Amino acid sequence: MLSINNVTKQYANHLALDDISIEVPTQSIFGLLGPNGAGKTTLIRIINQIIGPDKGEILFSGTPLSQKHLSEIGYLPEERGLYKKMEVGEIALYLAQLKGLSRSEATEKIKDWFVKFEIQGWWKKKIEELSKGMQQKIQFIITVIHDPKLIILDEPFTGFDPINTKIIRDEIFRLRENGATIILSTHRMESVEELCDHIALINKSKKVLDGAVSDLRKSYRTNLYDIEFTGNLPDLSGLNDRLEIIDSSNGEMSKVRIRILHEEYKVNDLLNSFLPHVQVNSLNEIIPSMNDIFISKVSNKDLSELINEQDSTHNN
Repeated sequence: MLSINNVTKQYANHLALDDISIEVPTQSIFGLLGPNGAGKTTLIRIINQIIGPDKGEILFSGTPLSQKHLSEIGYLPEERGLYKKMEVGEIALYLAQLKGLSRSEATEKIKDWFVKFEIQGWWKKKIEELSKGMQQKIQFIITVIHDPKLIILDEPFTGFDPINTKIIRDEIFRLRENGATIILSTHRMESVEELCDHIALINKSKKVLDGAVSDLRKSYRTNLYDIEFTGNLPDLSGLNDRLEIIDSSNGEMSKVRIRILHEEYKVNDLLNSFLPHVQVNSLNEIIPSMNDIFISKVSNKDLSELINEQDSTHNN
């Protein structure tokens, strides 16, 4: 859907984007990630043609991005902007018509969305009468009302309680199933793991990571395993070249965290080193979360150390 090729953007003495290249697959939910100030908002503004790149190009479905594509893009910015004195129905109609819909078409679509979100009674309410979450619902509807091929959602869950978060999440999935491609920019890593098929991570104006979420988590495996067992920790000193004990505790339910050091030493070998001596109750591989990977890449911390630090803090 979107090919971002070697895009660079400079503001005075600040390099906002440095030779960024990203491929956004068609009909995917694509996470655009990075800490504050990384360059995400600049890239989103370039895609929306609010500003232009200094170098590079963007292709939309294989053709150079141009003004004609704006009608095929829906954009929910992080900074919300509804006219507070206008009525909900009035502003929804106004903005839907700016998206190219006729008044009658816009009215029909808005009413359908209001029924879906169970907000039929809001039509005559003033925007200023609505909570932040309620305003967010209206902005989401306006973003997707014209059935765009590409939907850009910048922190879409801000202001939502868990129930409304689920409603919007389910709509994002439905939109993808109906053919839309969605770029999701968020700091909520749990949303990334739940929603995104692919991600790109930008840090200090550079792309530092991209790929399918499932592939990235597997590729960043740390060979760490947690074992819970009944009994005392077996003597593993003869396996020092193959195993490293990170942490252990004895009790009614004993636990140990072990790193496998040698690629020829498999999980079954690890299990067999315990079974003759203790009753193994569980063995779980610690696969890094996207939050772990994000923090590790941005802070340049070793991923295994980071996981152990977080677990230690949590247990304390």
